Amino acid sequence: EFLISKPTHVLKAFQKLSLDDLQTIPDIGPKVAESIHNWFRESRNVKLLEKLDKVGVKIISHKSSVVSHKLRGKTFVLTGTLESMSRDEAKEKIRAFGGDISESVSKKTGYVVAGSEPGSKLEKARKLGVKVIDEKQFLEVLTK
Repeated sequence: EFLISKPTHVLKAFQKLSLDDLQTIPDIGPKVAESIHNWFRESRNVKLLEKLDKVGVKIISHKSSVVSHKLRGKTFVLTGTLESMSRDEAKEKIRAFGGDISESVSKKTGYVVAGSEPGSKLEKARKLGVKVIDEKQFLEVLTK
């Protein structure tokens, strides 16, 4: 897992990534990771990046995101009010770790995060047998 902080020079960040790091990025498999890795190691491409940097061309990411696969394939539904963060912040954290967000509960939902005063989503999750976690458990999922 690696951090792309904000704002970041995206090309410089990619240049520093190992082959294993690249493969942790969602939707990048071994072949694409190898191609990216090799491109950033070819001398002509390194020279091109240096020239672009010299003349002031910067490709940056303004969104802070941690790229990790630890929640990949898991879908979260939020219900109720969270105490430690806004709903948007919770969604951003889930996405940053490779998870997906849904507005409705289904059998494919991995977790329903229930804050205070949860709505009908909690009841539906229980009916479907979907795992329901509270905010404390949600924070543990993010930090483990």
